[in-house]
Amino acid sequence: MKKSKEAKLKKHGWKIGLSKDLLGLSDEEAAYVELKASLSEHLRRKRVAKRLTQHDLARKLRSSQFRIGKMEKGDPTVSIDLLMRSLFVLGT
Repeated sequence: MKKSKEAKLKKHGWKIGLSKDLLGLSDEEAAYVELKASLSEHLRRKRVAKRLTQHDLARKLRSSQFRIGKMEKGDPTVSIDLLMRSLFVLGT
């Protein structure tokens, strides 16, 4: 973040820091959250690179477009197993 933006936010009462600190996460919990976020983002990028819609990917996984959307947004109800299986289907 640019220093000017950070200063402006602080001036208006915002606090700047890491989500780990804000949520009080341990190092292990923070690593888990970062892993899931990384897998979710990689899934979205890989799907787009292959020119597939969420619906196309859902058909390949025998799932729903709604579930693919949740996966790509990093919804906490999505397991790492499902993210990994989806990435394998996309050739990762």
